[in-house]
Amino acid sequence: MAFSVNFPLFSIVLCLMSAVVSAMLPQKAARGVSLALCGLVSAGALCLLAYGVRQNAATEYLMGHYPHPWGNELRFGILEPMLVALFAFVMLLCLLGGKVQLETDLDPGKSHLYYVMCDLVLAALVALCYTNDIFTGYVFIEICTIASCGLLMIRQIGRTTLAAMRYMIFSLIGSGLFLLGTILLYGITGHLLMPNLGASVAALWQSGQYRIVLLTSMSLITVGLGVKSGLFPFHFWMPDTYGYATPASGGILSGLVSKGYLFFLIKLIFSVFGTDVFYGSGVSNVLYVFGAAGVLVGSISATRERDVFRMIAFSSAAQIGYIYMGIGLSPALGVLAAVFHMMTHAVTKPLLFLSSAQLCDAAGGRLRTEWRGAAHINRAAALAFSIGSFSMIGIPLTMGFVSKYRFALAAFSHRTLIVPTLIVLALSTVLNGLYFLRVIIELYNPLKQRRHRMPAARQLAYVSSAVLFSLLNLAAGVAAEPLLSLVQRGIDLL
Repeated sequence: MAFSVNFPLFSIVLCLMSAVVSAMLPQKAARGVSLALCGLVSAGALCLLAYGVRQNAATEYLMGHYPHPWGNELRFGILEPMLVALFAFVMLLCLLGGKVQLETDLDPGKSHLYYVMCDLVLAALVALCYTNDIFTGYVFIEICTIASCGLLMIRQIGRTTLAAMRYMIFSLIGSGLFLLGTILLYGITGHLLMPNLGASVAALWQSGQYRIVLLTSMSLITVGLGVKSGLFPFHFWMPDTYGYATPASGGILSGLVSKGYLFFLIKLIFSVFGTDVFYGSGVSNVLYVFGAAGVLVGSISATRERDVFRMIAFSSAAQIGYIYMGIGLSPALGVLAAVFHMMTHAVTKPLLFLSSAQLCDAAGGRLRTEWRGAAHINRAAALAFSIGSFSMIGIPLTMGFVSKYRFALAAFSHRTLIVPTLIVLALSTVLNGLYFLRVIIELYNPLKQRRHRMPAARQLAYVSSAVLFSLLNLAAGVAAEPLLSLVQRGIDLL
């Protein structure tokens, strides 16, 4: 067995150790540790991805070599390390791109604690991708929740404190529902490891035993993760949480944290509930309805916002709706579109938040009308914002176009949902174009009075981050087929 199969465990332990070490370091050293950690985790995940592609099979890692129920397992195939590599790399770019705002938004005496929270969030995301145990998943869901609140509250203004309280309340409701579902599932199966759970659930469903309990458990777990990831109508915490956090936190929370919960749900659907049970029970239809409603409600709410940061936050609610709509469509094309859109959103939304912060500094305000001519002050940020906006709208050559095209294809795999899915896609695309293009038009309008451009030295870290985000988006949009093929192989191994 290759030495690289130890990397999932090494990555989790390294993240947790880095959090402890960062708590004792000054701000600059803690920042360096977090940046190095993101790079190491991403590199390790790429090694695992190469291993998974060569093996074309899932690998289970028995921690401590103790079998169930005394031991614990990690598992990876192709999709898990691919997402871990993406999550770590996106966090790295968020910390680089939001450097200027972090220096001004954080209390110097507490700024090292920000990187402690980043390390814990990364640990949770890595564990949610690799774990093969549902209760271990719950533990890291809670770690992720607490660390996410820390990322939000570290910027000490009244709105972030209120947003953190609202976020914590919704998150605790979601965690409680998830835990209740897990307890019920354990009660009727006696297992916590996903393979054992999957075999027991399939046998119980086929025999007809405990069907009501099983359906209740599946519903509680699904709703719990839906609340935590911002599924309509539980998305009300999003505007303030994403809109008033420091830009790096906004990018991490919107681009990464919700994707960890979503991927964990997809793992449970394939590894625990089984696609036959999940889609045969009707839970998928409920996800489709609320996902489609979230797309429309989030898009309509975004069109009514004058505050650009809150507009982008409402857009996130719509994008989460796309993912749930895809999961509800079908376990094949629908889930493929949903996973690809998770990656699209993880790459695009942080770019929008980081670029908005730069444009806000250039324009001197958060409102759309205050951004008139800001592109002439900060050209790099305006171009990056435009690329991110085009991706969210679904303009060809971007990842967003590929996502929406794949959702349209997935609609044809479910005959009764072809028309409503295409209508939702069309309406949301029009609304996306409406609110993003209005901002872009304001950006490139002539300046009312001449103003100095942003100093290049002040923008260096942001520009590096924005260029990499943009290139990643465009490259994946242009050469989507190999990536989609790899994602499909990863889904098949779940």
